[in-house]
Amino acid sequence: MPSHHAINYIEIGVADVAVAKTFYGDAFGWTFTDYGPEYAGILSPEGGDREVGGLNGQGVRPRGGPLVLLWSADLDASAEAVAAAGGEVNEGPYEFPGGRRFHFIDPAGNELGVWGA
Repeated sequence: MPSHHAINYIEIGVADVAVAKTFYGDAFGWTFTDYGPEYAGILSPEGGDREVGGLNGQGVRPRGGPLVLLWSADLDASAEAVAAAGGEVNEGPYEFPGGRRFHFIDPAGNELGVWGA
């Protein structure tokens, strides 16, 4: 059951759903529900069939919106996985009051962040 007023779903605009699935699968181990060539649901890393977001192939939104942050138990390994999967680590890893984090650009041009303690 979703929590009232909690963020429930994050949609990432991408130019090519297949390329995005490969990138996020390789970088973070994400799995997907396919809804055709223009959309894939992002399955929860906790398992099961609950979706936490989607890859929308209807076009990339311009930068400047909210920054989506992912959690990592091994930040340096995550940064290496992003780069190995074809992403660009454009900031960090760096220290901040809550721990460490880095930002990256995915192959579609979206900027996301990853943080860990």
